[in-house]
Amino acid sequence: MTPHPEPDSTPPVILMRGVSVPSQRDSSLIVAESIDWTVRQGESWVVAGLQGSGKTDFLMMTAGLIQPCAGTYEFLGCRMPIFEADRLQERLRMGMVFETGQLLHHLTVGENIALPLRYHHNLGPAEAARQLAPLVEMLELGPWLGSAPGTLGKGWQRRVGLARALALRPEVLVLDNPLGGLDPTHSRWWLALLAELSRGHPWLDGRPMTLVFTVADLRPWNGSGHHFAVLQGRRFIPLGSWASLEGQDEPALRELLATSHPAGKDLK
Repeated sequence: MTPHPEPDSTPPVILMRGVSVPSQRDSSLIVAESIDWTVRQGESWVVAGLQGSGKTDFLMMTAGLIQPCAGTYEFLGCRMPIFEADRLQERLRMGMVFETGQLLHHLTVGENIALPLRYHHNLGPAEAARQLAPLVEMLELGPWLGSAPGTLGKGWQRRVGLARALALRPEVLVLDNPLGGLDPTHSRWWLALLAELSRGHPWLDGRPMTLVFTVADLRPWNGSGHHFAVLQGRRFIPLGSWASLEGQDEPALRELLATSHPAGKDLK
């Protein structure tokens, strides 16, 4: 007789129970409801959805930038969202990378990257630059530190947003459509870097990072180690591993699996 597996006793990083997500544009509109979701330390979650499914709204709520309109959401045991100044250090344990970068265009690339250290750790420009030098090298951003963000292409702007999100070495990273609109070279770079962060990167002292990212195309993420979920018709549906996707009868999922991506062939 096969023994039942022991339940996972690892405390959840993200715990949602009965959560409903409002639209950023109109808080009276619900984009997803009755979400029950548990994310544990070191897991990598791929949340897929077609255009208009509410992926960005869901991620903004997960990042604590908008408030759920129903249910409870805890991040590392703390009730979200966290807006209080005396709880800021808890909030900083999560970083977010926006699809558009959301960079400050009156600052240089280097100043954008250094902003979290300068603001939260009260460092001067030289000391912040010194501490961030390994991160800048890792993301290949050295040649553009003195440039205005608007002079960079989309792929490089998104890397700057990633550098800013990683500056404080968060435990959890959420990313909105990280491969969206990127060419094969940038896509392969992101896939490799996210895999390394998930395993444990030297920038994080080898600690595996918990990752949550939204996608509009599932095929690039074909591989081991990911957990998958889909947003469809105001439902959030956890689906399990890649192998478990094949037998699913969700129309949105079939469409997401049928979408081709130039980097997909490199992920097997």
